[in-house]
Amino acid sequence: MVEAQGTQELPFATVAIIGIGLIGSSIARAVRQEMPDVRLTGYDISAGVRERADVLELVDVLADTPGEAVAEADLVMFCVPVGAMKDAADSIAASLPNRAIVSDVGSAKLAVAQALRRALPDATIIPAHPVAGTENSGPDAGFASLFKGRWCILTPHEGSSKDNIARVTAFWERLGARVDTMDPRHHDLVLAVTSHLPHLIAFTIVGTASDLEGVTQSEVIKYSAGGFRDFTRIAASDPTMWRDIFLNNRDAVLDMLQRFSEDLSMLQRAIRWGDGDTLFDLFTRTRAIRRGIIEQGQDDARPDFGRTHE
Repeated sequence: MVEAQGTQELPFATVAIIGIGLIGSSIARAVRQEMPDVRLTGYDISAGVRERADVLELVDVLADTPGEAVAEADLVMFCVPVGAMKDAADSIAASLPNRAIVSDVGSAKLAVAQALRRALPDATIIPAHPVAGTENSGPDAGFASLFKGRWCILTPHEGSSKDNIARVTAFWERLGARVDTMDPRHHDLVLAVTSHLPHLIAFTIVGTASDLEGVTQSEVIKYSAGGFRDFTRIAASDPTMWRDIFLNNRDAVLDMLQRFSEDLSMLQRAIRWGDGDTLFDLFTRTRAIRRGIIEQGQDDARPDFGRTHE
């Protein structure tokens, strides 16, 4: 680690960001704000994104190639869709310094870790997943406070050194995140419940509404009540990212989807047979879970989810 302002050390002197979308640009902005002495380099496969990142001055050096971006890096952060991880890793293999730690922000950890190890067999890899985001994408969508108070889950290989884990932990903590570690398989199961399945349901419900022959598209939009409106928010998420997540975490998602289907059948029977007690008991339990999420600081307790009405 290197000395920074005052007595606090910087976990890394040079950070390379590969992929400058919502998460990559948010990392860049947060590093600028919280660790201004860190040198930032960056690359994105899209020329348009690189041009926009240059205009926004998100990094100190905007490279023309992935290899150029990582050539002097202490930390390489892959912020690309999980399906693109191996190609991105392949593109830097010849230029990666021996000292560099490689990490990522992917939402499916087992498949990503395997892809990174195949492409970079000699590299030090500490996978990570900041559990934060919005439905928006692109370099303009990022903001420095995205990770504040949110969890970042590290899924290091069991042979990873404690020092390297500590450095990646320190990096995310400096950006305001709360850090935990998990086995990658367990991570994928947890995220299948808390993130992947809810997105799949949202995509399905919004798609079902658009397919109803008796309801016109204008009526779906015009009369969107709170529930449907909130589903459309996450259904607006990046299609490429979510396609890759479902394909790369298929086992855990299919397991959770089967459980959900069984629970949905139970609710269907309760409604059909007028079993109000079953419905009330379930809704009481789920209400308590929602309150727990708010108490943990993972959402806003203000009326209407903190929306402003101007």
